[in-house]
Amino acid sequence: MKGVKKSLTEEYLYLDFSHQKEGCIFPLHTSVTLFLLSYCDCKIFKVYLVLTRESTDIPLLKDVLSQDVEIQIISRQELPPIVQSCCLPAIVERPEDFCRAGLAVVLRYIIQKSYEADPSKKEILELLGFKKTCLKACAEVSQWTRLCEFTIPLAIENFLKESADRHPTIPEEILQLEKKLSEPVRVHNDDKLRRQKLKQQRAPGDGPSLAKGKMQSKVDRQKTSEELGSSSKSLELKMAFSKLMVQEEPATTTNGDASHIRKAKASDLPPLEHVFAEGLYFTLADIVLLPCIHHFLEKGIEVMFSPHPCPTWTLDWNSLPAAVSPKEGKMPYDRALRKQQQLNNLVYVVTNRAKPGDRIVDFCSGGGHVGIVLAHMLPSCQVTLIENKELSLIRAKKRSDELGLSNIWFIQANMEYFTGMFNIGVALHACGVATDMVIEHCIKTRASFVTCPCCYGFIQNTSKFNFPKSEQFKKTLSYKEHMILCRFADQTAVQLPPQRRLIGKQCMCLVDLDRARAAEERGYSVQVISMEPESCSPKNNMIVGVPI
Repeated sequence: MKGVKKSLTEEYLYLDFSHQKEGCIFPLHTSVTLFLLSYCDCKIFKVYLVLTRESTDIPLLKDVLSQDVEIQIISRQELPPIVQSCCLPAIVERPEDFCRAGLAVVLRYIIQKSYEADPSKKEILELLGFKKTCLKACAEVSQWTRLCEFTIPLAIENFLKESADRHPTIPEEILQLEKKLSEPVRVHNDDKLRRQKLKQQRAPGDGPSLAKGKMQSKVDRQKTSEELGSSSKSLELKMAFSKLMVQEEPATTTNGDASHIRKAKASDLPPLEHVFAEGLYFTLADIVLLPCIHHFLEKGIEVMFSPHPCPTWTLDWNSLPAAVSPKEGKMPYDRALRKQQQLNNLVYVVTNRAKPGDRIVDFCSGGGHVGIVLAHMLPSCQVTLIENKELSLIRAKKRSDELGLSNIWFIQANMEYFTGMFNIGVALHACGVATDMVIEHCIKTRASFVTCPCCYGFIQNTSKFNFPKSEQFKKTLSYKEHMILCRFADQTAVQLPPQRRLIGKQCMCLVDLDRARAAEERGYSVQVISMEPESCSPKNNMIVGVPI
């Protein structure tokens, strides 16, 4: 067919199969994936149904399968090793070292490959929505991804399992979806409505004055907006009313205002209003923090770092192949140097812990800076990189191919889709609760962990975690006080005064001590160490845990 491109690499799609009922294949993830393949008329992948029950009636199964897609049936034991470490659905390409796992990741990839094969099918690419970001964020971040990947399929499966003689009730999750769909469409707010129409064309005396003919109209609009605000707090209503008032003015004036606002540089926009901001010296923010610190002192909890095992140790970066260095990872020289210093800390701990044959997982691997160094330094260990961002993982694989590494796997997936066994888990600057997810994953597998947390201000209760985590900290701080501690832990930026950074560093330590104590309660020996040199990163804590 004209315009159709041939794929240079063979790719294999693996789907779970448990049973079929009334013409529907279960689990629903499989039905959804097969439907999309048929909808896109996609013949790129070799499709395998993986039996989860050996007693499956194969002849009945073939009756409900689409004739458009050639499908083979295999057992779990026949899966490639990399796929055996993942939840299905999964796509793997030869030579079986790069895997994409999880419903959202797989569906997005099917759409992308279908469009690449036939660029005339633009309507297929449009399935990814505006900016092509539909279901791109992982389930922990996006409520839509969570609904599509977990909540709705599980609710429908449970609904279909109910006895036929029972009166069917609409699943609560479907009602939740209906509620979400009824909400107003969220549009990109264009710099908060151009900072609320350039702060209502800037208050008198604060900026360039407008033409005298506009001033009275502006006053009238402000008065009207104030009257409207007394009965409603809705910004949308205010803006709609403002637009109506603007339309009453001559067309040239309206266009002039719109052009003036639209062309304003971001640097010229009025400042954003912050709900909470710290000052340079003792401020209200410090008063908010004082009760938290007081509680710690009362309970005998103090900032305490374990000594660094070897603060002066460093890799001989000059003797390593160029592709091992983070300088090959598309970053400025100064940042690459700091990244090398960060890697020195993690690599020292891991290499002194690892044994031949160990499996090491680099969670939230990004461009593979940690995993690639470890794979090069530990050729007798299997290293797996797990990352949700496709382009970052592709860059990592390119560097790995340049080095000829054969002991490395790449998995594009949410970390929860990785189910394989491993001995050591590492994570450099996993954002917010992602650090807690990594530690939890390691504890469940009884693996050692080496993590460097980041984005403390994003730490909050989720469906999986409640903070504080440890019993000792639960008796000391409320959730709200813990959140205050996390906000202060984010105040370590280099442009802040030294005293402010010191407070941030101490708060970082307290947050990580809570994580450490929680792991100790589950049979781990844990240390909170400050990386060397401290200038390698504003977020320079390292949590090292070993199962006892």
